[in-house]
Amino acid sequence: MNIGEKLRNLRLGQRMTQAELANKLGLTKGYISQIENDLTSPSMQSLFAILEALGTNVQEFFSPQENQKVLFKKDQYVVTEDIHLKHILTKMVPDDLKYEMDPVILEISPGGQSHIYGANPGEIFGFVIEGQILLVLNQKRYVIKKGESFYYYANQEHYLMNQSFENAKILWVSTPPMF
Repeated sequence: MNIGEKLRNLRLGQRMTQAELANKLGLTKGYISQIENDLTSPSMQSLFAILEALGTNVQEFFSPQENQKVLFKKDQYVVTEDIHLKHILTKMVPDDLKYEMDPVILEISPGGQSHIYGANPGEIFGFVIEGQILLVLNQKRYVIKKGESFYYYANQEHYLMNQSFENAKILWVSTPPMF
């Protein structure tokens, strides 16, 4: 096991720089760099402090990693159709995996729309694969065409509409999951 690389990955997962970690622990950035590059080994006391600062502990750090599910095939997708709202929602990652993001493909027929989502603490990213859509974000409207993307904080009411005469297809990703 490469301890330095694993510590670096934990630090980056916390969106923390080496300098921030070093300052938090009263260590030098150079020492953190040496540990992460396996040029030196931390003392047990330093390792425990680093792990605590990174939100984990020795038991979790040294436990075998679970096999992470990486590939999802089309036959694993969950497809739901809403005939009233004229859309098809394809969930591409199973709910039971409890990931931080929720990617879906939303196909909206002409005159259709997504569900209306209330304010939440998440973030939304989308990419229009086909057609064009209207993003309604707290009553402000944005026309988004094929090949264009959108990104916003979901702290206000939001939904998508298709007011064109052709089908629209959108890759829509939320974090945390909301679909």
